[in-house]
Amino acid sequence: MPKIPKNLTDKDMLKNWVEEETVEDKFLRAEKIEDKRRRERAGIEPPAELARAGLTRQLTEELGKALTELKMQLTLKGAKDITYKVKNDGTKIIIAPKYTL
Repeated sequence: MPKIPKNLTDKDMLKNWVEEETVEDKFLRAEKIEDKRRRERAGIEPPAELARAGLTRQLTEELGKALTELKMQLTLKGAKDITYKVKNDGTKIIIAPKYTL
């Protein structure tokens, strides 16, 4: 059994000591990584073409949801090959679906 050195500072006593990683530490590290990924995904901006048109991330998301909902309703009615036609009507922009039954 080796002798225990005396009169060492705390720093000297812990010089070669390495703490083992626990399961809890692994889960916390994985959670931090996932949180970072989630934050990066949430901050994704719309493509440059849409941003130039003045559509923010929120507006792009709302438009996407509305178009998806419309497409779902038309699909339930039996519509096929659904596309959209965009018309400029003065100060209004109209997005009308085109489909076949």
